[in-house]
Parts: sequence; structure tokens; C-alpha cells
Amino acid sequence: MLAHTSSEAPIRFEVSFKEPQAHYVEVKMDIVGVKGDYMDVKMPVWAPGSYLIREFSKNVEGFVASDAEEKPLNSKKVSKNTWRVFAKGAKNVQIRYRVYAFEVSVRTSFVDAAHAFLSPTGIFMFVDGQLNRSAQVTIHPYQGWNKVSTGLELAADKAFTYVAPDFDVLFDSPIEVGNQDIFTFTAVGVLHEVAMVGGGNYDKEKLSRDMATIVEQATAIYGENPNKRYVFIVHNYQSGGGGLEHLNSTVLGASRFAYGTASGYRSFLSLVAHEYFHLWNIKRLRPEALGPFDYDQENYTTDLWIGEGFTAYYDNLLVKRAGLNSEEGYLQDLASDIAAVENRPGNHVQSLSESSFDAWIKYYRPDENSMNSMVSYYNKGALMALLIDLKIRHASKGTKSLDEVMREAYRIFYKEKKEGYSDQAFKELAEKVSGVVLDDIYAWVNTANSPDYETYLNKVGLTLTNLNEGYVIPDIGIKTTTGEGKLLIQQVVRGSGAWNGGINVKDELIAINGYRIETSGKELDRILQSSEIGDKLNVLVARDGVLKELTIEVGANNNGKYVIEPLSNATKEQQAWKENWLAAK
Repeated sequence: MLAHTSSEAPIRFEVSFKEPQAHYVEVKMDIVGVKGDYMDVKMPVWAPGSYLIREFSKNVEGFVASDAEEKPLNSKKVSKNTWRVFAKGAKNVQIRYRVYAFEVSVRTSFVDAAHAFLSPTGIFMFVDGQLNRSAQVTIHPYQGWNKVSTGLELAADKAFTYVAPDFDVLFDSPIEVGNQDIFTFTAVGVLHEVAMVGGGNYDKEKLSRDMATIVEQATAIYGENPNKRYVFIVHNYQSGGGGLEHLNSTVLGASRFAYGTASGYRSFLSLVAHEYFHLWNIKRLRPEALGPFDYDQENYTTDLWIGEGFTAYYDNLLVKRAGLNSEEGYLQDLASDIAAVENRPGNHVQSLSESSFDAWIKYYRPDENSMNSMVSYYNKGALMALLIDLKIRHASKGTKSLDEVMREAYRIFYKEKKEGYSDQAFKELAEKVSGVVLDDIYAWVNTANSPDYETYLNKVGLTLTNLNEGYVIPDIGIKTTTGEGKLLIQQVVRGSGAWNGGINVKDELIAINGYRIETSGKELDRILQSSEIGDKLNVLVARDGVLKELTIEVGANNNGKYVIEPLSNATKEQQAWKENWLAAK
């Protein structure tokens, strides 16, 4: 008979670090009120917010079970992430295991002699069928470590002990342990803690002021902030990036010395804005597949273009509204998104809804052909949000916007119905709130085509220009890299001369038209610059040690270089709508 447990008793964890220099976490798990012959204990296989099966159980070692008197209990592994413990009548079960933690990312745990970052889905196990059970976590910092940063609530009676009402909250609360540099600020009545790890040339006063302004702008969209306390865990590396959203915290990756440059600082603020906007969009207002979570397998949705793409639209917009970027700078950010989508052949192969659904097998597993076969639900999703916003603003003569849609969707789906939305339900709500039919934009979501950006930008007095239009740039469609003194093919562009002529990724490029190509690629550039469209090139490559001669036709490089600028004949209405769009709220 499968064991079950009392719903009133919390599962207690103790976390310690005997060998942090070897990257290990020691975990003790106490389960009380056990009834039945056996119980299954599981480790999640993925981390919500990062849509890839990561098999966290691969890092588990030394799993052992005992009763309250520490008498051994039999256990065996019955699936890749499940351990079966035979209770033999024991009412209390104690489990111990170790986790190897040495992967640098915002979604995986990392431990060394300096600090420990615990990503909960890769650290804490759960009793099968008991995700709704409360949990308590006691951290035993390694010698010399004296700080813990986490969104978990601190227990009233124990140092470094934290509580979670259920395992969804526990799994959504990363933990930083060490000697991180902590500063705080208050915005919209919410205390915000910033835990800086790894040093850097950041200015705490400036960050406090600017991050607070971003918080205010994000909260203004939704009309309320759902937290009393929020934690930023920032890992500063020589070169870093990325972020992962959580219920009342986030983990950010940053470059420790990028704070001192204008572009690096704005990039960090955009990351802050992105993850903070997720407080509402994804963590509360969410697609129906993303909660309650199934931690054993993929949770598919076609709506990541809304959850992530809309958030990617608002991140740079919030920085602009906060007064931390110029109008010109913001418009260039939008132009960069257009270039990222339009210069990617995969834009005409994969739709946004397909990109969302296939995130589990494609987005986090890029390869040399990804640019030819995929489109990002971040970039293109952001552009769909832009088009929806501009269409609503124009149709309503500036009285409504995407802001109102997001606010109402949050109220209806999260607060009132307490459920996720389907693709159709979100579209119907957006159309009801805005009074605008969105069939044209949804057609671009569900097909692999390029949107008509110009028509929508014109609605707020802007125009899109491709600076490369009219220029013929000879190209054969390859990207190269150097390795072991060789010039190697790194990418081949779909439909290019290299694609049609049979050049392969990993080929060594040796000569063109009888002339040796050196590893710097200067000779390749010279040949292309002196070529005409339609010329045939005799290309010598080495493939797996075999020399091959290929005939490659020179084509044109069709990549665009885009800028967004004000229309010279913009009306006063168009200018007013643009100013309202970009202004602080």
C-alpha cells in the first residue's frame, strides 16, 4: 500500500555544506506522520520559467532512508527521478542525500568555497502526491558565511530557518548563502532586497534609485503590487547575463564591470524590468498549462509569445518610461528586435505559436541550424505586443492601450477566475477591453511570415527604414570561426549559395578560385567584395580529412539594417499618441 502523510505536518529540510570546495550540498529531509507500506520521493525534472527537461536527479548521490531512531529503511530507485522508501510501519522517515552543484546559470545550483546558490527544483525532493504540503528549510551556512537571501518567509523562532506554505512556493524561492553585498530600497510600499554576489563596479545608491523607478512604472500598469517584500539575487561574473523569474524574487546574471558603461547599465536595467514584470505576467497572469505545475514532465503551451514576448516588449519600454533611456535609444532597441527577427531565415519557417510549444525541444537546445529553422518567442513576441499596443492606441484615439489589456487580464484570470488563460480566451479579452479586432496580428502569430511593421508604426507617427535597401552586397551565406589554426564553417544560411552548393558546417575553408584563404578571413572578404551577383566560385574545403571542390554561386546578402524615426509629416494626434505611449505613468 502506498504511504501517505498527515497534511498538517510540514516536511522539514536541513541544508549544510561539508565540502563546498567540491561543490556539494548535504540535504536532510524529515517526513512525519507516514502511513502505509511505502512512499515515493521525487526530484523535479525542470525549473519553472526555463522550459527544458534538465534531469536534476542526475546530480543526486548517496540517497539513504531511516526511521526516527535512524534505523535503516530499504529504498530503491524506481524511475529516473523517483526513489521508493519502504516505511515498514515507521511513522517518521528521515532521508539524506547529496547534490552536486556546479553549473553556472540562473536556473541551476552552484556551490563553491565562496558561496552557495540553491535553485530549489534541483535541491529539494517532494513526496509524490504531497505538493500541497508545507515545508520548512533550515540552512547551516558553511564556516565564514553569514548571510542568506531568499524570498521565503523567515520562521519566527529559528535562525536561518524558512517556511513555505506548499512545495510550489518552495520550488519558486531560490536561496543565496554566503557573504553577498546586500542593500535595500522601498518602492510602492514594498521592501526590495538586492543581494550582489561576485563584486562589480555598481553604484548602490544609483541602482536603488533607478530600480525603484522601474518598480513604480511596472506597478502602475497593473494598479497594485502583489508583494510585501521582493528579493533580487544578482550574480556578477566576468561576462554574464540572463534572468529567471520567481513569485517574489528573481535571479539575475550580470557582467561585474558593465555597470560603468551606458549600454551595459541600460542592459542591466532592462533585465531588471523584464524579470520584475514577470511578477504579474507569467507568475500570476499565466497560460493555463503553466500551473499547477507538473514537475515530472513538460508543460506545453502555445502562449510563451505572450508570457515571455509581452514581457520582452515591456522591459525596454519600462526603462524608457522610467526616464532611463532616450526616445531615440528606445526606438533603436525596437529596430534591433526587428533586425533580430527579419534577419533570421527561421522567421519564415516556424510560427510564434509553434516556437512557444516547441520551446521544450528547440529553444534551449540551439544548434548550427537554429537560425534557419527557429524564431524567438522573445523577440517576435515583443514585436507582436508592439503592434497590438500601437493598433489599440490608434483605434481608441489614445484612450486605451495594451496596458489596459494587461491590467484587466490580470484582474479577470488571476484575481477573479483564479485560472490560466487559453490562447483564444486571451485574444477575446484583449479585443473586448480594447474594442479592436486582432485577427490580422494573430495571423502573424500563427503563420511563419513577416509582419507589416510600417503600417502600425505609422499610427503613432513613426517610420521604419532599412538602410541596406538598394545596396547589393555580394555574399555566399556563411559564418566562419577559427579553431586549431583553421578557418571553419560555423553556420550556413538557408537559401544561400553555400546552402545550395553543399558547404557544410564544420568544413574547413581552404581556398577559393585557387587562392589560399587565411584564418583571418581577409582574403574571403576581398573575393566577395570583388564578385558580382551570379558569379561562380570554386571553393576548396576539407571535410573529415577529405578534400572537396564545390561550385558556389554568389548571391546577395539580404540582411537589413533598420532604424525607426519620426515621420516628417506626423500629425499632432500621432505625436500625442506616441508621447503618451512612451511617457511615465
